[in-house]
Amino acid sequence: MSAVSPVPERTQVAIVGAGPAGLMLSHLLRLRGVDAVVLEARPRERVETRQRAGILEHGTVEALREVGADARMDAQGLPHDGFEVRFSGRGVRVDMQELTGERVMIWAQTEVTKDLIALRLVQGEPLLFDAEVLAVEDVETDAPRVRYRHDGREHVLHADVVVGADGSYGPARRAIPERLVRRFERIYPYSWLGILADVAPSSHELIYARGRTGFALASMRSPTVTRAYIQVPNGADAADWADEAIWDELSVRFALDDGSFTLARGPVTDKSVTPMRSMVTEPMRHGRLFLAGDAAHIVPPTGAKGLNLAVADVRVLAEALGEWFATKDETLIDAYSDSALRRVWRASHFSWTMTTMLHVDPDGDPFDERLALSHLHLIEASESARRALAENYRGFALGAL
Repeated sequence: MSAVSPVPERTQVAIVGAGPAGLMLSHLLRLRGVDAVVLEARPRERVETRQRAGILEHGTVEALREVGADARMDAQGLPHDGFEVRFSGRGVRVDMQELTGERVMIWAQTEVTKDLIALRLVQGEPLLFDAEVLAVEDVETDAPRVRYRHDGREHVLHADVVVGADGSYGPARRAIPERLVRRFERIYPYSWLGILADVAPSSHELIYARGRTGFALASMRSPTVTRAYIQVPNGADAADWADEAIWDELSVRFALDDGSFTLARGPVTDKSVTPMRSMVTEPMRHGRLFLAGDAAHIVPPTGAKGLNLAVADVRVLAEALGEWFATKDETLIDAYSDSALRRVWRASHFSWTMTTMLHVDPDGDPFDERLALSHLHLIEASESARRALAENYRGFALGAL
């Protein structure tokens, strides 16, 4: 099924992109009585199977409950009260529940996306897959439009507002003239090799490790499926890594000096390499075009902020658009970019901190290495440092920044 219901030629909000940002926005707008059409260039199967993030902040969990996409998450998701940081052969537990009063949820982005799509199917709201957006036009007027191709034919969708939630290389962002855009970017000198494996996780909570040969993360998708990552050089090919070599490297990087940790191994069912970069685009609005999620910002996955930032963007945007459509008061839509960017930069800083603190740059400055170790020692020694880490990891409430 490529469309949920016939796509009209006009709507209040045209949403480009059916990832979590675009889908969540469509549901939040529906709760506010605002019509939306969602256009997605990829097939539905591709959207629902792409392996991405798996940690949901408290605010993201609450948003899923607000729109009614929480049943499977609450039944199958894994609430986590804390996580562990390892370095120099020892571990430090960060107890989020004790330090902040809240927790996070392990529930994969693929599952979030499936639930949001299924909910839109039940509602019969316009959602079109295999719809290649050719251009976003006239955004500086009060009658923007989206030209797209579907089933070999070109169509035009007219709207009051267009929201670009189609990733960092999508056509929505290109609709903003380059002279009006400021782009900030950081490319990190390493990537992640990630695996899925049919084996129970070795720890009931996540482990972030700065091993002697690089970073490693022990995560999970379910009580029987492990998700794990190791730092690899940029340009690495997952096919060059034998399964046992990956398990061996994970074992070395998670090792504790007292020998108390044992890594469970099992059949690897998927492996891929993810480059590490940070990117922020300012502003996140141009005329009647608003950017959300990866269309406006990218963070390295170390801080688990990508999906959560996207959901935070559209929570702010849904409130602003709901107010504008109801009253024509432009206060909130005028404030959207600045409000969203405050959170984006906080998350970007946290992700940069986690990344540089936990990764080993083979060509790095020994001074930076000592700074990273000093930060880890502070987390080990100071409850206040652990609380700051826990607060950033859990995520801040809307309006708190």
